[in-house]
Amino acid sequence: MKRILFMGTPDFACGILKCLLENHYNVVGVVSQPDKKVGRKQVLTPTPVKSLALSYGLPVFQPFHIKDIYEELKQLDLDCIITCAYGQMIPENILQLAKVRCINVHASLLPKYRGGAPIHKAIINGEKESGVSIMEMVKKMDAGDVCCVKKVDISEEDTMGSLHDKLMQCGTEALLEVIDDVLENKATFVPQDESQVSFAWNISKEEEKIDFSKGGISVYNHIRGLIPSPAGYAILENKKIKFHEVSLLHESSLAPSGEIIGFDGTHLQVSLGDLILLISKLQPEGKAKMSAKDFYNGHGKKIIGKRFE
Repeated sequence: MKRILFMGTPDFACGILKCLLENHYNVVGVVSQPDKKVGRKQVLTPTPVKSLALSYGLPVFQPFHIKDIYEELKQLDLDCIITCAYGQMIPENILQLAKVRCINVHASLLPKYRGGAPIHKAIINGEKESGVSIMEMVKKMDAGDVCCVKKVDISEEDTMGSLHDKLMQCGTEALLEVIDDVLENKATFVPQDESQVSFAWNISKEEEKIDFSKGGISVYNHIRGLIPSPAGYAILENKKIKFHEVSLLHESSLAPSGEIIGFDGTHLQVSLGDLILLISKLQPEGKAKMSAKDFYNGHGKKIIGKRFE
């Protein structure tokens, strides 16, 4: 039975690892990023992939630098390495440990959106479709030949979170379609079109700030592309407000983009010029998430006419 090493870190990668384990593929080890301190109390927390791997009794490696565990990985006598959102570039000598193939499950329609935030950027850029690509691992980031592509539609209501879940399911389906051929070295790999390459770098702190001056659909896309994490924000009355649940009303407003123009009992209504943003859940600076109704009740009618900046 072919011996597989899995490398991944976040929830998205858990879907792929779980797929391998539930379908009885021989995963002999798991590599994940080191545990990190999380939350206000800075509690040292295992990665989602580590937690899943330990629940199945698998050995887990968490090097700060993947090159440092070359000898340990060599002892595993690997046939295949499968990666998904691991978070480090993998050196050539480790890729060469796999006797058959090294493949990566990537959440975009390659060659579009190479990099660490393809799901966020697909939403932010207003894409109508995304998908999963399974490619051969090479030294250059997300640049290997592709053996499988599966597409999913992106609706106007999708957020980064809902698209993440669609793509995780899509990724498991794609992997099951090709994994046997990959392990038997029978899969067909096609080079990417380098003229169509684009990148999706990790979300920066600056990108978390929503620029309401842009108005229109781009503001809405930016907000929903950051839900649930890291959650975009704007400034209202000199305080940060994070946006956690929004929708869109296809009506125009004469008010400047970013101005709160009403409250309908459930949503704060915010002008985007040619559209109206409906905010149903938000988080004022220093407070817990709350409904727009609770926020409005705490401020009253005086909040109408105020502007997000």
